[in-house]
Amino acid sequence: MDLSDSYANGPYIAQAEDYPPRWAGAAAHFRKAMALSGRLREGLSYGPAGRNRFDLVLPKGSAAGLVVFVHGGYWMKFGRADWTHLAGGAVARDWAVALPSYEHCPQVRISDITRQIADAITAAAVEVSGPIRLAGHSAGGHLVARMLAGGLLPDAVAGRLAHVMPISPLSDLRPLLQTDLNATLGLDAAEAEAESPVLMPQPMVPVTAWVGGDERPAFIDQARWLSQAWGCGLVIEEGRHHFNVIDGLAAPDSAITDRLLG
Repeated sequence: MDLSDSYANGPYIAQAEDYPPRWAGAAAHFRKAMALSGRLREGLSYGPAGRNRFDLVLPKGSAAGLVVFVHGGYWMKFGRADWTHLAGGAVARDWAVALPSYEHCPQVRISDITRQIADAITAAAVEVSGPIRLAGHSAGGHLVARMLAGGLLPDAVAGRLAHVMPISPLSDLRPLLQTDLNATLGLDAAEAEAESPVLMPQPMVPVTAWVGGDERPAFIDQARWLSQAWGCGLVIEEGRHHFNVIDGLAAPDSAITDRLLG
């Protein structure tokens, strides 16, 4: 069975082509404001590869802790500078926010990206003390969920995790073997199983799976599967699709920001 259409978002979202330039514009505007106020540290290294860099956005005063946001794009595209505006909600509530880039498929495998994100979180944790909250969208939702497998993060960092929020996550990678995406991802059955959070032990850290009510059924299923496998919270936000379900992270008083920081 070919599941390519089930995991295609753009064809089912009105004016889907407008979203990437809209994100880029909002991110650039926010970056400029943060840079002018001396609250943006750009391109901090966490590894040897060219894309092993993260940005750190700082609050006005002392940070209550660290939020790490991991972007999506099917592990194939986008970078840290495309999403800076999504730090707005947490920063306004006195949290520092790290936004990492990572190497893309097919130059690396998904399992390589998983290790890169663990390294990025570990490096960001050195910069900011206090509790750590992780959020990630789509492929980024997969990556933050993967951080809850034992051994990926150092014990000192894992012990600081206070909440993990996979947003519209890909929690079971096995269906992707039956999509045209896999021509680029290069998953085999063993990696798809090893990289699927739904097949991992239930974590001790609080987790909320968040998904839009207007998303493709496959993504609602993916969030529901994670909630069922881990016995964790599930929020289906009505009226939101795959491209705008993350918008609330830019606002300090949104439901998604409240849940992430609460």
